[in-house]
Amino acid sequence: MVKYSKPLAGSRGFWPKKRAKRIFPRVRFSQKYPKAVPVAFAAYKAGMVSVSYMDPRKESATKGQEIVEAATVLEAPPLKVIGIKLYRLAYSALIDSGTVWAEGLPKDLSRAMSIPKNPRAKERLEKFSKLEGIHDLRILACTQPKDAGFKKAPEVFELPVGGDLKAKWEYAKQKLGREISAKEIFEESEPVDVIAVTKGKGYQGPVKRFGVKIRPRKSEGKRRHVGSLGPWHPARVLPGKIAMAGQLGFQTRTEHNKKIVRIGSDGLAVAGGMLHYGQVKGDYMLVLGSVPGSRKRLVFLRKPVRNYSRPVKIEVKKVFSD
Repeated sequence: MVKYSKPLAGSRGFWPKKRAKRIFPRVRFSQKYPKAVPVAFAAYKAGMVSVSYMDPRKESATKGQEIVEAATVLEAPPLKVIGIKLYRLAYSALIDSGTVWAEGLPKDLSRAMSIPKNPRAKERLEKFSKLEGIHDLRILACTQPKDAGFKKAPEVFELPVGGDLKAKWEYAKQKLGREISAKEIFEESEPVDVIAVTKGKGYQGPVKRFGVKIRPRKSEGKRRHVGSLGPWHPARVLPGKIAMAGQLGFQTRTEHNKKIVRIGSDGLAVAGGMLHYGQVKGDYMLVLGSVPGSRKRLVFLRKPVRNYSRPVKIEVKKVFSD
């Protein structure tokens, strides 16, 4: 007789499956990047479209033919550098050593945080110019959602910078109070990691949450639940081992080595606009495939941390909505 079995579905990579602390994630980057530029950028998810291009892959069955794939549209208004965050190393941990705020901070920033009244940027820059006791620094940036046109309150976050400490300091001083665009960090056909908070599904049962099998019609009690929570011994429910009901979605996830196929600055004309978003009028990026999160949610693009094959350049011929 054939043996029927089904392994337990659902990722055990993150446990417990709790809701994210905030609606946009933080960026971590432990690798060394040679250039003194931010290793990540933030953009708003606008929706999905279809793109057509000539297949450039040598070993592909459709080499030289026009193919159509799904792509995600990310509206990417320039980021504003509002400060420099400095850290010292103590007991193998990074400790806040001070912040240099930019002069003339945008007024909309008061919707997200309390704005320092007297930044004294020049004095603070001179104080930390020798970088004594400083182990690392990051730039404080904020989004400019008014350019996107669907919200007013900006998001504030830290961005890691590549290069050695002196190169980081020179770059941060140069960009303090100025804007950073996506073209300064990424190139077309470059692989990136996409970090975002997924769509929230609320409280769900084990069938939808872990994909367990629905019990037969003649089973006692319920059908959409697990048969047992474990053996008599050990006489406790083992954490992370039993599929149970709970929170599904609204969790920070990372998708590795996605490909940027276009970085534009003059808007993306889609008939009728993006559904539940509107027209993309300014800077934008096209990323092949899907991206975590819902529309209008902030998504981070980061330099890849995993090995990848040499990127093949793709030239998009046409963008159209379904």
